[in-house]
Amino acid sequence: MQDENILNEAEKLRDQMVNSLIKICSFPAISPHNGGTGETEKLKELEKIIRELGFKNLKYEYVDDPKSPTKNRPSLFLEYPGKKSQRICILTHVDVVPEGDRSFWSLDPFKPEVRGSRLYGRGVSDNGMCLIASLYALKAVLNAGVEPEYSVLLAFVADEEMGSHYGLEKLLERNIFKPDDLIVVPDSGNDAGDFIEIAEKAMFKLIFTVTGKQVHASLPHTGLNACRVANFLAYEVDKALHEKFTQRDNNFDPPFSTFEPTRRFANVPNTNTVPGREKFEFDCRVLPSVDLDEAENLIRSIVSKIENDTGAKINLEIDRTDSAPITDPNSEVVKLLIKSAQKVLNLTPKTGGIGGGTFAALFRRKNIPAVVWSQECDGVAHQPDEFTEINYIVNNSKVFALMMAGE
Repeated sequence: MQDENILNEAEKLRDQMVNSLIKICSFPAISPHNGGTGETEKLKELEKIIRELGFKNLKYEYVDDPKSPTKNRPSLFLEYPGKKSQRICILTHVDVVPEGDRSFWSLDPFKPEVRGSRLYGRGVSDNGMCLIASLYALKAVLNAGVEPEYSVLLAFVADEEMGSHYGLEKLLERNIFKPDDLIVVPDSGNDAGDFIEIAEKAMFKLIFTVTGKQVHASLPHTGLNACRVANFLAYEVDKALHEKFTQRDNNFDPPFSTFEPTRRFANVPNTNTVPGREKFEFDCRVLPSVDLDEAENLIRSIVSKIENDTGAKINLEIDRTDSAPITDPNSEVVKLLIKSAQKVLNLTPKTGGIGGGTFAALFRRKNIPAVVWSQECDGVAHQPDEFTEINYIVNNSKVFALMMAGE
């Protein structure tokens, strides 16, 4: 009966959840390192919403960032006591990626709109809906007259999209979190809500800068075309990595390593100039079974060969994050999440791994089990016309609420 009351209270909060999500997603919380001004204004709006709901135990944590207009990056924490001192910690991120080319959008990305069963706007799915769902989950539990079984810590954190260097990476050094915390990171999922992520691939970010000699395009023989060298280099790296590392692991989705050329930087502004400098990047998500040192050596050998063959100078930067330990599928947080999801969604989630890039890996490296789960629309994150199903916001809130209540 208690869990039914909680679910009913969450349902009653549906419209408030949507309205609150619209409010916070009106603030473009884009990293100062990606052309934005950060999370400060968005968190001020969120703090206002939290206080209007009657919560008082709020605390800001700041991480210095000289590129921010405020010279820091804020994260906001809401704590509420339960029967147990052991805490459920739900971590969502406040920042969003840039909207990209607005011509691909059918609306202003920062003026969210309800269309039928969906809410559209930048950040409404990644990660706004679960941020709001976690807050209203606690409200639903209290509205039902239930004392949470676990103490609750809601963390609304900065800088996830750019690597957490000005967010969780530093916050984990401050003893905010405890070894027995039940860590939930609702930053990945699927439409069914039937997948709990307990493992992430290693990550490689490869940054290549090719330097040749800039000349007029009518006299290419007098220069060295960095664009041509970069094209050849990208092809050779792509081909070699895919041919060498063919391992498969069906616990991951997708079950193989991915090596994707993703980003090309502007070179020259006109057509009739042979560029003397070309910069591009790869995003690689690598299975734990792959030897990353071997992969790195392979890439460097290709760079060396192409330098020798072409005379170009190639600078290679590798931003490498090795795989974190796997969360035990029989851990307390996994079992509690499965139990709550079963009651809300009438299914039993399976566990497995993804391509990486969530808060969870940072906790796993500290030997704190963490799970990643949400019911969310497949493939909409970072896309034009990003959207969420309103039902998913409510369902996530219900699952989080039952976890807080120990149901």
